[in-house]
Amino acid sequence: MDCTHAFWLALMQGLLEFLPISSSAHLILLPKVLDWEDQGLTFDVAVHVGTLLAVVIYFRRDLALIITDWFKALMPKREKVPLPGAALGWAVIIGTLPVGAAGLVAKDWVETALRSPVVIAWATIGFGVLLWLAQILSPQSRGLAQLRKRDALVVGLFQALALIPGTSRSGITLTGGLLLGLDRTASARFSFLLSIPVIFLAGGLETIELFRLDVPPDWYSLGLGVAVSALSAYGCIGWFLRLLERVGVLPFVLYRLALGAVLLYVF
Repeated sequence: MDCTHAFWLALMQGLLEFLPISSSAHLILLPKVLDWEDQGLTFDVAVHVGTLLAVVIYFRRDLALIITDWFKALMPKREKVPLPGAALGWAVIIGTLPVGAAGLVAKDWVETALRSPVVIAWATIGFGVLLWLAQILSPQSRGLAQLRKRDALVVGLFQALALIPGTSRSGITLTGGLLLGLDRTASARFSFLLSIPVIFLAGGLETIELFRLDVPPDWYSLGLGVAVSALSAYGCIGWFLRLLERVGVLPFVLYRLALGAVLLYVF
């Protein structure tokens, strides 16, 4: 594929993967608007690898705590002290189960019936309004340490809705966390941690499909996609957390409403 196309698609994936405005919708729409060739499965795998690397590196301390506390919890004669990392690890697992099940059941239907600009437009608007209502209505009184297993399951059920193009995985999990009373930072951090197994599983499924293809990959474009998406995603995570803490979700809601209106007008 054209390296210029690869650069812009990877940059868009990296910048938007973790923002509540749906990277998948933009990756579907950009080639349509600019009349580019579809980037294909191979490139999708590459940019997902890039964003996965970014979030793993950014949250390396959280992941180290989860792994360490998991090993401590397995020790037969350990001291009976709270292990917040182990609890958070269980929350991530529980929160991943619904989207994994939904993906296995509805993946083909979603990829064929719902990849429409009109569906993206209404999902962009509807879930954007829901995100705004969640921020207004939420008491935002709990931190990540107060996350319960049932909270994780509810956020996981919200995450399953992200299979609908235009929903935004980041946006819908942030919405779920806020509606449960988590503060904005806790909701966002849990959303980021939930993205790790989701991106890993989605990338793994795409990789399996990739091995079935007979066309040799364009390694230069793939390498460019991994590098650009990783660097842009890493920079975006910190920026988003700081912006969310200062001003909340309103800028992203307004963008979603504007984008949805434009799509309805054009398509």
